[in-house]
Amino acid sequence: SHCTECCCSSGKETDKDTSNTKKKENGDRSFVPKIFFGTRTHKQISQITRELQRTVYSSVPMTILSSRDYTCIHPVVSSSGSNRNEMCVELLEGKHGKSCLYYHGVHKVSEHYALQSAHRMYQAWDIEDLVSLGKKLRACAYFAARELMVGADIVFCPYNYLLDPQIRESMEINLKGQVVILDEAHNIEDCARESVSYGVTESQLRAAREELDFMVNNNIRRKDHEPLRAVCCSLT
Repeated sequence: SHCTECCCSSGKETDKDTSNTKKKENGDRSFVPKIFFGTRTHKQISQITRELQRTVYSSVPMTILSSRDYTCIHPVVSSSGSNRNEMCVELLEGKHGKSCLYYHGVHKVSEHYALQSAHRMYQAWDIEDLVSLGKKLRACAYFAARELMVGADIVFCPYNYLLDPQIRESMEINLKGQVVILDEAHNIEDCARESVSYGVTESQLRAAREELDFMVNNNIRRKDHEPLRAVCCSLT
């Protein structure tokens, strides 16, 4: 049932300043926060979206943020190994005189869902549904999902999209004033630790030490580089 039919609606009305909708500073339009729903794995997102389809909120605008590993439909990039991100960026920048034709069709996906919503046919979808639609419309599912975030009320994504500041910045996620739900939040500690951790090999440490030796010996910002060299020496 809708919230107006349950006991929580019987309480006294709160002041407008403390209501769930905030007024924008530059006008009278109300600001409705987005719901960011974070999960541990992409598989759990599929389970959550299936549950959403069974509720009265199935027609609420939504999107799923995920990596190119799950959403890229370019035949060459998607079949490559671990360098999909680099290959995608090269295509977008046209480094080798080639561009991604699927990227230029991103608007087709948002128009498709807008048309479904207008005809009251919109239903919650999963990553596989988005990829299938992208292949049908020849439109990039990865960037389409990001574009849909603008008008979405619910945004599903893995934990690290919300916890890692670099990913938040690259995905243009602003959590200020939004609602954040973390599924199985006891896993957050490990994810947070990974977000601020970095792994290096011994060969990388030795290479860094050699470069820092060169800097110090040539008196290049010696005060800055000597402490870094000491760290590399202690680690090796």
